[in-house]
Amino acid sequence: MQMKHRTRPREQADLLRPRLVDLIDLRHELVKLTALIDWEVFDREWSGFFPSATGRPAIPPRLVAGLLYLQHAYRLSDEAILARWVENPYCQHLTGETFFQHRLPIDPSSLTRWRKRIGEEGVEWLLTQTIEAGRKSGAIDESSVKRVAVDTTVMEKAIAIPRNITSGPH
Repeated sequence: MQMKHRTRPREQADLLRPRLVDLIDLRHELVKLTALIDWEVFDREWSGFFPSATGRPAIPPRLVAGLLYLQHAYRLSDEAILARWVENPYCQHLTGETFFQHRLPIDPSSLTRWRKRIGEEGVEWLLTQTIEAGRKSGAIDESSVKRVAVDTTVMEKAIAIPRNITSGPH
């Protein structure tokens, strides 16, 4: 049996929380991309990567697919893409949120675990889905996809090592 992510209940209207679609410009490139991608394909293709029937439900594949796409598009580390997600309603919309969220959706280490499970082929497949969405929209023509370079390099953390550390109190 596979541990599938929990399907979200349909969000009800909330007088105190406007929907993201009421806050964002529907002509924005990420909003257009959101509408073009078949998000259910990620549920079907990635459900086998989480075979456990115990524990908490897996993270929704759409959230991970959206974050991995954004991470690749903006060339950001796991921590940096999640920080951008918290600040950016377009990123949240792309990953399936209905209302603006103020907290991280997942721990940064979750992205690392997902990348390990889906492998390089899974990341490349994700990017082909976005290219296919561009083809459907007419934003990408056939001549522009004859030669595509995919960079699946793991981003290093930006950690500064302290200098002039002295032992003991001053």
